[in-house]
Amino acid sequence: MKFLRTWLTPLLILIMFSSATGQVGAASSRDITIYLDGVSLASDTAPYIKPKENVTMVPLRVISEGLGASINWSQAAKSVTIIKDGNTIVLRIGNKTAQVNDSLIGLDVSVEIVSGRTMVPLRFVSEQLGLNVEWNQKLQTINLTTNHDVIDPPGNEQPGTTPPVTEEPPITGGNKAELRGAWISTVFNLDWPSKASSGKIETQKNEYIKQLDQLQSMGLNAVFVQVRPSADAIYPSNLVPWTSFLTGTAGKDPGYDALRFMIEETHRRGMEFHAWFNPFRASTGIETSILPENHVTKMHPDWIVKFESTLYINPGIPEARQHIIDVIMEVVEKYDIDGVHLDDYFYPTGETASKKFNDDSTYKTYNYNQISNKGDWRRDNINDFVRDLGQSIHGAKPNVSYGISPFGVWRNKATDPTGSNTKAGITAYDNYYADVRTWIQNGWVDYVAPQLYWSLSRNEVRYDILADWWASEVKGTNVKLYIGHAPYKLGTSEVGWNSASEIINELKYNETIPEIKGSIFFSAKDLLKNPLGLIPLLQSYFGS
Repeated sequence: MKFLRTWLTPLLILIMFSSATGQVGAASSRDITIYLDGVSLASDTAPYIKPKENVTMVPLRVISEGLGASINWSQAAKSVTIIKDGNTIVLRIGNKTAQVNDSLIGLDVSVEIVSGRTMVPLRFVSEQLGLNVEWNQKLQTINLTTNHDVIDPPGNEQPGTTPPVTEEPPITGGNKAELRGAWISTVFNLDWPSKASSGKIETQKNEYIKQLDQLQSMGLNAVFVQVRPSADAIYPSNLVPWTSFLTGTAGKDPGYDALRFMIEETHRRGMEFHAWFNPFRASTGIETSILPENHVTKMHPDWIVKFESTLYINPGIPEARQHIIDVIMEVVEKYDIDGVHLDDYFYPTGETASKKFNDDSTYKTYNYNQISNKGDWRRDNINDFVRDLGQSIHGAKPNVSYGISPFGVWRNKATDPTGSNTKAGITAYDNYYADVRTWIQNGWVDYVAPQLYWSLSRNEVRYDILADWWASEVKGTNVKLYIGHAPYKLGTSEVGWNSASEIINELKYNETIPEIKGSIFFSAKDLLKNPLGLIPLLQSYFGS
């Protein structure tokens, strides 16, 4: 969701640059210019090409900061850690492998330090952070785009040319009663509000109104808005501070209740508003001095665990879990929301033998049930949280829907015979400690929305195999199944995402499974970019 999940759970793939007519030759540092969405990226260390390997090396910091990734440099380990959307990537100087969550992937070229800057293979970064890349051999320019529409850098325009238009046949499908939603991320200003609108009330309101109208015009009838990006709030709260993503300053009052405004505008259009909470992330960075005094990291430092460059609220502490429930219930009781929605950020992924989420003392102190396996204890903590939150919500407002969007693979069949026939590098059960099956079987949630962010042709994690598996899990229960789709992957080099018809084909497949009651798309901004012409296909399919 995490682009979040944005973006969503991308896999690390190493690729190299070559021109359309042959290999990229060696070029001097001053010859290469990088553009991000048409804007030149300045750097005191210029990109360069490794001629033997034909790999373009770029400064990591320039690109990653532009996309909101969290970076941590370890001088002792000579390594850089990138964290984004639940994925953790570790690159080490001189090491031709990269650690991605729990997997090691080979690199053609190792990370290098040049003029004090960490240089990495460009396509490595672009694949991980959702960038498209265009190399211009003649102009020695690299054009990076965060959407799927190519933006030409200066001097690369081709006037008089018109891209071919492919006629698509009319597509119809979908059930008018089904849920058709979009995730709207507020963390890092990914979907709303824009960074440019920081502190500008009317601009933020107009951005949301425009976004809502555009989503509805596609045929969508619900939004899942991130109201708690990181132990903070987009609304006035007695328990947590204002988020920095409204004003640029954590704890600063933006001058209006953004949540109430968004709910009213959403309901005015007859759409559902689901309040999306990130439960256990305390801070997207480790610097707490910039956080207000009523932030959880200041109020309860004993609840906080640092892992990589992110701070987490320890799920193993009962009082900490209850605090999060209290925060969510404040919204349930004060606002006319249609649902409470949680993403899959429970325990962080990416632990290794030498790099652990430090909850040993918590395990000893709060292991009331004497659970011998720490993994089982962690899952028990999350189970308690999921159950208790559901009871609180339904006790206060029985009509408020309560659901969770877990990682798309519960467990692989190779690990558990009852798991899906997949080969995912991480799983909800083993890495996030989310035992979704238990939630479903006990009826603790009203729905699950697994993030099936893979194509129908991705053999390791095939969409249809996973959709069938999740449908079998909810069959015979009162738990609904929605599917999380990945329009953000359209136009990327991952298998199956070279046509917008991939999304439509997934929706058509959903029609064959009665247990699937709707879809949610990650994320709003990616839909609005109309990747590969998706919008008219959705409008045709939904009959909007």
